[in-house]
Amino acid sequence: MQTTLKERGKVENSREFINKKEPLVDRENRKTVGQQIVDDPRMSCKNVNVYYGDKHAIHDVTLDIARNEVIAMIGPSGCGKSTFLRCLNRMNDTIDFCHVTGAILLDGKNIYDKDVDVVPLRAQVGMVFQKPNPFPKSIYENVAYGPKIHGLVQTKAETDEIVETSLKKAGLWEEVKDRLNQPGTSLSGGQQQRLCIARTIAVGPEVILMDEPCSALDPIATARIEDLIDELRENFSIAIVTHSMQQASRVSQRTAYFHLGDLIEVGSTDQVFLNPLHQLTEDYVTGRFG
Repeated sequence: MQTTLKERGKVENSREFINKKEPLVDRENRKTVGQQIVDDPRMSCKNVNVYYGDKHAIHDVTLDIARNEVIAMIGPSGCGKSTFLRCLNRMNDTIDFCHVTGAILLDGKNIYDKDVDVVPLRAQVGMVFQKPNPFPKSIYENVAYGPKIHGLVQTKAETDEIVETSLKKAGLWEEVKDRLNQPGTSLSGGQQQRLCIARTIAVGPEVILMDEPCSALDPIATARIEDLIDELRENFSIAIVTHSMQQASRVSQRTAYFHLGDLIEVGSTDQVFLNPLHQLTEDYVTGRFG
């Protein structure tokens, strides 16, 4: 985004920021405000609710994820952003007492329909987790594993090509091309996370989900991952959960703010940070709580 959060203090003190054209929606009104719907979405979430037993964790969320977009999901701890993210490739299916209602459409097909196989779904909607989790295999086999089990390659030459292409897209090829047979766990933390991203994109997903992918990394590795996210947007739709508002401002085009299971506001990242429509959003981005 053109205006960084460092510049936000200047904007906040300006007459333009203080005298908003539209009054903020008050804290008690939890109806979502902003740009929930986009033209030609990659994924469409409609009236999604998540229950952990009797606990209602996500309340009636409607949200589109656009093609070739990074959307950041922000909010205080426990607000439901990671829970919602896990709905997008049915990772919550692994929790016995979790129940999801509503519809999540991927290219028009509800991923919660009974005839949907979660294995190919999780190839279409890949996941990068908070901590790097390379397989206990070589760097080569970490990337080749997915294409092999999904039947995307038939020959060694095809596998070699996918491994090299994926590692190049993840910005890791030049660092590892001479040691592909070494364990993935021998890499540094930042390299391991890029290896996990290469492993994700090797199966040709449409959407990449990232759950705080930089929280365990140092600033230099974090900057490399953020640059990579911007590059990957040309080919993928990306949804990222982050506790860092600065990171959200750097990598995303749209931002969604969650609060206690409610989706409070969605809009362009500039608008959400610099001119929020909801009082709860302003409270969070100005540091009043969270």
